[in-house]
Amino acid sequence: MESRFETMFEPKLINEICQSGTLRMFNPDEVIVDIGMLITHMPLVISGSIKIMTEDEKGDELLLYYLEMAETCAVTLNCCTRKAKSTIRAITETKTEILFVPVEKMEDWMVSYKSWRTYVLESYNERLNEMVKAIDNIVFHSLEDRLRRYIKDKAWIAKSATLKISHQDIANDLYASRVAVSRLMKKLETENFIEQQRNKIIVVEYNK
Repeated sequence: MESRFETMFEPKLINEICQSGTLRMFNPDEVIVDIGMLITHMPLVISGSIKIMTEDEKGDELLLYYLEMAETCAVTLNCCTRKAKSTIRAITETKTEILFVPVEKMEDWMVSYKSWRTYVLESYNERLNEMVKAIDNIVFHSLEDRLRRYIKDKAWIAKSATLKISHQDIANDLYASRVAVSRLMKKLETENFIEQQRNKIIVVEYNK
């Protein structure tokens, strides 16, 4: 685990992170942070990937961004510092290893370690940019463009051309109707962008 952070943090901080953190393994599709949950620990992704979702007043979800190795969630960071309840839902995409760091340690490290301050500020900036892109995609891009990018991103994160996902799952992530997604999936299949099989999708252009 130390090797994941050796280019980011000094050895003393890495040692403190390892000693104070709690390491846990999760299977795909597990909720690790939910909306309304009181955040007491900050998650650091050691391996695997997580998708971060938000929810509107009707309960419809929207995919904001993904987290991968050595990344953390800016919204969770914000909740930690304000001792507020979570406004996002974090769900594992793949088998994922996460180190949970207590909030009080995170606050101490902000004072003691420049590398940690830099990491936190850069995390805020990166996640903010990704959230802006998510909103920009909805406002300025067609559903077909968003669907193509979504499929490519899913394949890249899964490191596989085969995606086990339903049209309803896609619709939920893209804040769209299942009917519209199904119609476009058929179009993408006709264009040989994907192949559709029972309960799974093959991304033809995965390695292109």
